[in-house]
Amino acid sequence: MLGIPFTVAPAGVEERMHPAESPRRYVERLAREKAAAVAAAHPGALIVAGDTIVVLGGRVLEKPADPADAAAMLAALSARAHTVYSGLALARGKTVATGVAVARVVFHELGRDLIDRYVETGEPLDKAGAYGIQGYGSALVREIEGDYFTVVGLSVAAFV
Repeated sequence: MLGIPFTVAPAGVEERMHPAESPRRYVERLAREKAAAVAAAHPGALIVAGDTIVVLGGRVLEKPADPADAAAMLAALSARAHTVYSGLALARGKTVATGVAVARVVFHELGRDLIDRYVETGEPLDKAGAYGIQGYGSALVREIEGDYFTVVGLSVAAFV
């Protein structure tokens, strides 16, 4: 889209929330750790890293373990508001800058048939909260307060 060449590099960072760690600090820490790990392996490169989670009633919904987990997450999100936290880190060498963007999302009421059909697409299986707003998951969303790209997983506003 912007014509900027890039390479995707796995960070190899364990994604586990520490006890008593807030969602905001968690995504910021993961983004920082991912950026630092990749920057160490690619000296001089500008590294962009991020992490996104969904929080529903104090419960963190990361990527589902399997289709049944995805369906359970979607059923829990049905007709309810949740919060999306998206951490971003930019790194070059040992210098790392971080930020966190937050958005509130409300789902439509989701019937079992719709949930099953959506899970069958495979789209929710690698996404925090078991949905991708940039794909078929957009049909599940009734309302967004905040930046759409925060919900996608990489806040454009956080870059500015």
